[in-house]
Amino acid sequence: MISAKLPKIFYGGDYNPEQWSEEVWQEDMRLMKQAKVNLVSIGIFSWALLQPNEETFNFGWLDKIMNLLSENGTYVDLATATAAQPAWLSQYADVLPVDIKGNKISYGSRQSYCPNSPTYRRLGRQLVRELAGRYQNHPALLMWHVNNEYACHIQNCYCENCARAFRNWVQQRYGTIEKLNDAWGTNFWSQRYYQWSEIIPPRATSTFPNPSLTLDYRRFMSDSILECYLGEYKVLKEITPDIPVTTNFMADFDPLDYFKWAKHLDVISWDSYPNPEPGNYPGWAALNHDIMRGLKNGQPFILMEQASSQVNWRPVNTNKRPGVMSLWSYQAMAHGADAIMFFQWRQSIKGAEKFHSAMVPHGNGEQSRTYREISKLGKELANLAEIIDSRIKADVAIVLDHENWWAVEYEQRPNLDLKYLNQIRQFYNPLFDMNIPVDIVPVDADLASYKIVIAPLLYMIKPGMKEKLEDFVHQGGTFVTSFFSGIVDENDGVFLEGYPGPLQNLLGLYVEEFDPLEPHMNNKIRMSRVLGEMNGEYSCNLWCDLLHPTTAEILAKFVNDYYSGYPAITVNHFGKGKAYYIATQLELATMKRFLKYLTCINLIHAPLDAPKGVEVLKRTNNHGEYLFVLNHNHHVTEIPLPEAYLDLISGTPVQEVLNLQPKGTVILKKSAP
Repeated sequence: MISAKLPKIFYGGDYNPEQWSEEVWQEDMRLMKQAKVNLVSIGIFSWALLQPNEETFNFGWLDKIMNLLSENGTYVDLATATAAQPAWLSQYADVLPVDIKGNKISYGSRQSYCPNSPTYRRLGRQLVRELAGRYQNHPALLMWHVNNEYACHIQNCYCENCARAFRNWVQQRYGTIEKLNDAWGTNFWSQRYYQWSEIIPPRATSTFPNPSLTLDYRRFMSDSILECYLGEYKVLKEITPDIPVTTNFMADFDPLDYFKWAKHLDVISWDSYPNPEPGNYPGWAALNHDIMRGLKNGQPFILMEQASSQVNWRPVNTNKRPGVMSLWSYQAMAHGADAIMFFQWRQSIKGAEKFHSAMVPHGNGEQSRTYREISKLGKELANLAEIIDSRIKADVAIVLDHENWWAVEYEQRPNLDLKYLNQIRQFYNPLFDMNIPVDIVPVDADLASYKIVIAPLLYMIKPGMKEKLEDFVHQGGTFVTSFFSGIVDENDGVFLEGYPGPLQNLLGLYVEEFDPLEPHMNNKIRMSRVLGEMNGEYSCNLWCDLLHPTTAEILAKFVNDYYSGYPAITVNHFGKGKAYYIATQLELATMKRFLKYLTCINLIHAPLDAPKGVEVLKRTNNHGEYLFVLNHNHHVTEIPLPEAYLDLISGTPVQEVLNLQPKGTVILKKSAP
């Protein structure tokens, strides 16, 4: 479990008592107890209050609230407060970041610091040391919360601090200037370097910067921000080695290599903010939950932030309809969360986030619909401790690689509509609709436990990847990849042997050329043989590869244009397994048919047959199996049951047929014989 101090589902949210009087604090304690809140995050943006100047610390107010929370049975996820530096710190010349055009970014908001600022790092660690030393033995301390949403606002800095640090970084990576020139292809456009001092960040220039340099700068910046985190992490672990440490990640977020970062977090936490407009597709959040679960090989994670109702930062900030907050909280649990938290506890009355919803909203607080729903969920979660540490078993894995993401979305590419995460979703969404569990894994993951491994848009092939994939398929696995794969090496250099580079033998084909399609263009494929429900013609768009099989079998061909009759889908038998290649973007309904065929022949099935709009996932631990059944529909949905169950939420038996209310959730456990 996340912490033996609190062997329950964590429930609570960001708490900002510094915005309120101590009279309000007392009311907060009562309302927290009533809603079964057991954990709050405090101090996230409180640096200016904790340290009014470089020589002075003020912990009096924090002592009071820590003690008050402890007296009322609520634990604390204590933040290091370094997410927003105070004005006095911003006066140091090296602290403020610089944008790509060389403009210094002012303070007066949050996260306005250069990650390579020596002053920011030094004084940040000093503050963390003071916090850890003061509260290391406090009974309320359950976790440490480092910074907040790293790189949310400042993803890259281009100042001289960063330029110097980047030169050191590339020197360590390549060793000699000759190796760097070779890796970056600097003979192009007279970009060759003769001294390390000539290397600068990819600042604004006349036209496209060197893509290999740009890729390395993204690696460097992710590493630089990680160093900021590690500076604080190491201080915390030195003083409180047994207290878990986390920092909150974000959704659909590419600036940081989260798989690399995850090695340095004791528990993954993240912030989920799906758009609550009534037509929202629930697979958006599901994929991000699965990404977070995959960062530490299936370990349960913390949903650190979500909105109780609307947010404040979209063009239109729609409310969550009744039941949606609870449904989406249970969706997070279904995908592996052992903690359900919110931003924030009490809605602010001033500041930029005053219209962001909270567990206790403006005005009518305790009588509000929001608080009533919050209290109901808290009481339900208080009885679900047996689910802690249960895991999800998936037979399908999708490979996600941040460096591939960075490289494939370099600004000068064959089709600007080609987005890496969209291609991940092309495969994930149909599997989600079929209720097939999916693990999201890094390129260096152990693949042996999976039946199907999917690597969409595998543009970059890193050293060792060819051998890993060939071994997986040779041992009997099913591998699937798609167009524009096997194009470049880890330095973004095109493979000399042609496309798809090192994957040619595994896939049994080579690609002569590719044709990115304009938005108004499309094509069709015609099946060469029946694959389950796939028979006849289907539309395709975005991209078409013109490929030639060597050992691969043709499953479908293009219908139109000059590559009419050329293969569109192939399969290559390799050892005991099969490798599939999809040379175009299929419509989602067609992709669903294809994936249904693959899962069927690999004997992969959903945990429970359910109608459209009903999500089903199974978590398992030593206490039993738990079927999460979530109705995303706006109507009552009938679900046949194969045996008798107990619904852990309501405590009532369910058998034969489950009539699930709109936006309703049940957690089914097999009844004792």
